[in-house]
Amino acid sequence: MSAPLLVVRALSKSFGGLQAVADVDLDVYAGEILGVIGPNGAGKSTTFSMIAGALPPTSGTLMLDGESLLTLPTHAFARRGIMRTFQHNKPFVSMSLQDNVMVGMHTRLGGGLWRVLLNLGGAARTEQDAAHRANELIDFVGLGEWRDADVSSLSFGQGRLLEIARGLAAEPRLMLFDEPAAGLTPAECERLAVIIRQIAKRGIAVVLIEHDMRFLMALADRVVVLNFGRKIAQGTPAEVQRDAAVVSAYLGDVNVPDRNSMKAVGHA
Repeated sequence: MSAPLLVVRALSKSFGGLQAVADVDLDVYAGEILGVIGPNGAGKSTTFSMIAGALPPTSGTLMLDGESLLTLPTHAFARRGIMRTFQHNKPFVSMSLQDNVMVGMHTRLGGGLWRVLLNLGGAARTEQDAAHRANELIDFVGLGEWRDADVSSLSFGQGRLLEIARGLAAEPRLMLFDEPAAGLTPAECERLAVIIRQIAKRGIAVVLIEHDMRFLMALADRVVVLNFGRKIAQGTPAEVQRDAAVVSAYLGDVNVPDRNSMKAVGHA
């Protein structure tokens, strides 16, 4: 197996006297889908925020392709290829889908982005290339029919797909999905799973937090389980579902033997 793209070692975060994350180790490989689960308050979102650069760790190491990220400003994480989607859609209103996706290219276009959006001189070629790429991504997530529509006309599920297209516009190497299936219909979840698998097949590492256990267990190559800020298990979905510590964390009884019990849990 090749070296991991992302290496996290002893990552910790304290807020005053509260230890939110303690000594978490993670390896994430290019092209894999890694699920991160745990009860509410387990430290999942805090861990995501540190990997994305939104929160500085209290201690530990964070390496992307052998380069330490700890001294970088937040905006530099995106330039290194780390993108994060959120639980709530955050489109730029009164803009078309195409323009929303083009905004996601700011880490690649630099100052050229605003020349494109404001139609300043000398930007014609850049605009053409950016628009072509944006349209490719809109088609990739299945929103081609709405490419010229105002984002306010999209359903919630379509807005989630737009967020993904905008994230891909930055040409990420690692994408962090924070509860991507939240609020989606079963049909939309199926479409989302297909898209995430296709993203991984492009060689992009995918890490996701998800409350829908059926969705995550059917999608992830590996699963890491957090509880009270610490990693308590990792392995394939089948291995994690049989782990006594995981069953205890969710159900409060280490003696429950049913390997399907995790599938019945409605939150992560």
